[in-house]
Amino acid sequence: MEIKQMVEAIVREILNQQAKRPKVLYLFYDSTAHEAFTDHFIALNIHGIDHDLMFLDGEASCWLGKHKIECAGRGQTIASDEFAPAPIEVPLAYEGIVIPEIDLDNAARAALGMKGTIVSEIIFSALVQNKFVLIGEDISGLKKADRRTLQTLTLPTPYRNLFDYYKMELQMYGVEFAPSKQLAEKAVSKIRPVILEAREAPETSETPEASKTEDALPAPPEPTPASSAIVYEGKLVSAEWVTRELRNRPFRSLQIGRKTIISALAQDMLKDKGITIEYLAER
Repeated sequence: MEIKQMVEAIVREILNQQAKRPKVLYLFYDSTAHEAFTDHFIALNIHGIDHDLMFLDGEASCWLGKHKIECAGRGQTIASDEFAPAPIEVPLAYEGIVIPEIDLDNAARAALGMKGTIVSEIIFSALVQNKFVLIGEDISGLKKADRRTLQTLTLPTPYRNLFDYYKMELQMYGVEFAPSKQLAEKAVSKIRPVILEAREAPETSETPEASKTEDALPAPPEPTPASSAIVYEGKLVSAEWVTRELRNRPFRSLQIGRKTIISALAQDMLKDKGITIEYLAER
C-alpha cells in the first residue's frame, strides 16, 4: 500500500512539472524595442507566466522565434516558411496579446475589422477567441520608423483626434489600454485568477462514497435579490464592467447619461439578463 501511494505521489509530481504554464505574446515593431521591457518579462516569470516575442518585419510579415510569418492575400499561400502559422492562428497558443505600441494605420484596420497586416489580423483573431488584447495608451500613433523619417514625435491634431476615435472603437470591441509600464501587471491580473482557480479546484472522485456525500450536501442558498437600479457615470459601458458589477451587486436597471456609449457585447449581456437601460436627463 505504501508503494502504491509513493508511485501515485511521483506520478502527480511529474504531471505537475509537465503542466503548461500560461503564455502571453508581446508584439513589437522592431527587434530592439523589447529591450525596454525586460522588467515586464521578469514580472511575468515571477507569477508563473511565460512569454514569446514577435518582431514585425514589415506591415505584412514578422518573426516569431525562427519562423517567418506572412499575411497572404486572397487565394495566395505562405511560401517563405511552410511550418509557420498564419497570423490569424498565432493567438491560439496564448492567453492574450500585449502590444506596447500601435500606429494610426493598424488601429484603423483593427477598429474597422480589416485584415491585411500582422497587427490587425492578430487583434481580430484574439478578440474573436475572447482573449485579452492589451495596448499601451501612452503612444503617439506614429511608428518608430515614421518618427525617424519624418523627424516628428506626434501626429497633428486632426490625425490625433482620429487616432483617439479608433482607440475608443477598439475599447468597444474589448481591447484594453493601459500605461506601457503597467502592461505586464495588467496581463498578470488577467491570467492570475485563472491560475489560482485551477490550482484551488478540488479533485473530483467517482467513488460511490463521494457520490453519496454529494447527494447529502444541503442545497445552495438562494441568491441575493438584485438591487433595483445602478447609476453609471463613465463614458463607456464595457462587457468587462457589466460582468464585474453583476458579480459584485446584481441590478435590474442601468442608468446612464445620454452621451455614454455601450459596447455591443455589453448591450447583449444586459439584454440577456433582462436589465433595462435608462437615460438620465442632462444636468
